[in-house]
Amino acid sequence: MSCYAPLARWYDRLTGDVPYGAFADFDEALFRADGGEFRLLLDLCCGTGTLTWLLAARGYEMIGCDRSVDMLMQAQGKAVEGVTPPLFLCQSAEELDLYGTVDAALCSLDALNYLAPELLPEVFRRLHLFVRPGGLLIFDLRTPQFLRSLDGEVFVDETEDLLCLWRADFDEENRALVYGMDLFTRRGQLWAREGEEHVEYAHEPEALRALLEDAGFAEIGLRRDGPQGDRGRLWITAKRK
Repeated sequence: MSCYAPLARWYDRLTGDVPYGAFADFDEALFRADGGEFRLLLDLCCGTGTLTWLLAARGYEMIGCDRSVDMLMQAQGKAVEGVTPPLFLCQSAEELDLYGTVDAALCSLDALNYLAPELLPEVFRRLHLFVRPGGLLIFDLRTPQFLRSLDGEVFVDETEDLLCLWRADFDEENRALVYGMDLFTRRGQLWAREGEEHVEYAHEPEALRALLEDAGFAEIGLRRDGPQGDRGRLWITAKRK
């Protein structure tokens, strides 16, 4: 089954509780604390582009990158009058290829958990290549403890024309949370069923620190004071040497 294909058109409705403003505030606070100039930003794994557009509305030049064509189509449709549109690119994180460097790269909402461990060295290498010297990398992820806590859980979201059901199972051998998602959408008098399968990998923070250092990043910080830090979300910051 695909990932972020049928779900794309419903993603924003199902994630209405995400505090995007708090995510943007947190990023900007890190920019101010650093003291450097931050104008051009990369939103890696940008999804439907809500955070991308929010930061664009705050005056940043934005590049949004995602591997899902369906999610990027949703992002493209969010044009805001008076706001310079972001440049949206359909690329996977491990194949990131920009036209130049950015002042900071952001990767939010545990998108990094969707990357298999064997892909991370190349992802960090490419980020080091495209973040300017002295620039920042800021990302968050769900901790291994949080992902394990979801094992066996079943979640349901329901509206008049949508039913979303997903079941989570933690695979200890592959250190990954696998969850199947069923989407039932009303089509006149009938309901249509579509399915997706998602996999989130349990990355150990110290292993990520070592990979970042190997890629050339420094001043690596592990933080729990970001948005949803009390809900298993760990923030990692790093500076490009």
